[in-house]
Amino acid sequence: MMPPAGGAGRLWHSARPMALKSTIYKAALQIADMDRGLYADHALTIALHPSETEERLMVRLLAFALQVPADDARGRLQFARGLSDTEEPDLWQHDLTGQLVHWIDVGQVDDRRLAKACGRAERVTLYAYAASVPVWWSALKGKLTRLRNLEVWQLPAEQSQALAALAERSMQLQLTIQDGTVWVGDATQSVEITPRRLWPET
Repeated sequence: MMPPAGGAGRLWHSARPMALKSTIYKAALQIADMDRGLYADHALTIALHPSETEERLMVRLLAFALQVPADDARGRLQFARGLSDTEEPDLWQHDLTGQLVHWIDVGQVDDRRLAKACGRAERVTLYAYAASVPVWWSALKGKLTRLRNLEVWQLPAEQSQALAALAERSMQLQLTIQDGTVWVGDATQSVEITPRRLWPET
């Protein structure tokens, strides 16, 4: 299409596409973690990155619930910039001295990122999801033998997809954790999730 004639043409040429903004989600979590003896409520505000799916956002939310500490003695677990900054994970925890206590990523990351994270943090946890995890993992696991402070978990694809169906701009969710199984529900439906540990191998 040709631009309009005259001065309007100059305006047409100078236009720039607007940057996409993150979408804000709010989640009220009621956590009953019987495995850790942790019972807590958390009001969270989460930014959905323009390139992020609701499935990934909900996996981040699940990671928070599974890893949030019982108290703030060594700092709070917080959402980091993740996709917006390659130097940050999806969630992290710093103690009062600034030491990086826990680095948490979701998705299928490479061994170099994991090795760098393990050199910076006391603990590193990764939650992988999607049907392609077995292929990714078969290529990765042989490179992790020296990473002693790393845990890798797999969420079955059908379970993470069911979790995504609970996503709303404003959510009230109950999470019950017992014997390694997680039940996540709202007022109308519930999803059962059983994370499988890939690393360290048992």
